[in-house]
Amino acid sequence: MNPESLLYLILGIIVFDYIFDQVLDYLNLKHSKTDLPDELKGIYNDEEYAKSQKYQKTQSRFSFLTSAFSTTLTVVIIAIGGFGYLDEFLRPYIANPILLSLGFFALLSILSDIINLPFQLYSLFGIEAKFGFNKTTPKTFVLDKLKGYLLAGIIGFLLGYSILWLIESLGENFWIYALIVIASFILFMNLFYTSLILPLFNKLTPLEDGELKAMIEDYSKKVNFPLDNIFVIDGSKRSTKANAFFSGLGKTKKIVLYDTLIEKQTNEELVAVLAHEVGHFKKKHIVVSLLLSLVQMAITLFIMSLLIFNEDLSLALGGKQLSVHLNLIAFGLLYSPISRLTGLLMNMLSRKNEFEADEYAAKTSAADALQSALKKLSVTSLSNLSPHPAYVFVNYSHPPLLKRLKALSKFN
Repeated sequence: MNPESLLYLILGIIVFDYIFDQVLDYLNLKHSKTDLPDELKGIYNDEEYAKSQKYQKTQSRFSFLTSAFSTTLTVVIIAIGGFGYLDEFLRPYIANPILLSLGFFALLSILSDIINLPFQLYSLFGIEAKFGFNKTTPKTFVLDKLKGYLLAGIIGFLLGYSILWLIESLGENFWIYALIVIASFILFMNLFYTSLILPLFNKLTPLEDGELKAMIEDYSKKVNFPLDNIFVIDGSKRSTKANAFFSGLGKTKKIVLYDTLIEKQTNEELVAVLAHEVGHFKKKHIVVSLLLSLVQMAITLFIMSLLIFNEDLSLALGGKQLSVHLNLIAFGLLYSPISRLTGLLMNMLSRKNEFEADEYAAKTSAADALQSALKKLSVTSLSNLSPHPAYVFVNYSHPPLLKRLKALSKFN
């Protein structure tokens, strides 16, 4: 295909993706039910349910605005050759092709963040604050931004330089070695995220001795779960929303509980939530998902290797010559339909895994405690209780609440 045809194809994919997503959002918004489901009576009251619907509508309208703005801006920039202008602007100042690409992406990221900053501020200090979720102070927001820039700069430079060096040095065969680099990075993050990255943004403290810790340790021994440490994270400094997760691979596992979760759940419910996470470990969901992600990455990198030196891609984005960074952007846009398809498959697998983890928790802990915990999590996050099936199929990595409750009811 010539550059002009590639340009029209890229613009067509962007517009189609936007229309497709907006149709799904519209269907999802219209699918909401005004009556409180019987399964949630006694957990949700009418006032809270009305608040959840209002929150979902507010989020949907805001998403429509941001998506329309983002899509329009992207289409305009690509149509006028904006990425090519940025490439030509930087070339007189940076001769090294690897540093040129890194500088291009760094400047593009900063400009993108500046443009999106008003939307981020309104979402956090407007919508989230209005519905009682936001606890982030302006100081914390600024510090998070600065730390994020620093971390992205360090990791982005090291990882980006490595991959770009492989591209420049090995040509089309770069993808095999790039896969090894990315796989090593993913493994490193799985092993050390909780101990190295997370403490930069949050305070982690060991769970105090007491009934909850004893119950968690007893459960871990009962199911032979290799528990190393139990930490409490100060999630309340940013949001009232609750969560829990464990990190690490192999025989060493760290459980992390949000302080907001401990505040709102009983000990039995907390153990049931952790039993669900243990279910993912016991069912090998984490390892399988990791392997599938690497297979997906290998396919992506291989296809990328076939196009990375195609000059027409750079010309389609307004470049005057072959530019690896322009080709990476063009490839990302052209590959998005395949990414959407693989995303659908991964979501289907994830939803299946969630049901299996729920079943494991029900059999090894308590089904009614997990049901109660899921209801509370739904209430405190004002989640959508009646999403459209098509929206769930495309976007949900977890089954809707009512389907999970129904599946768990057979274990009561």
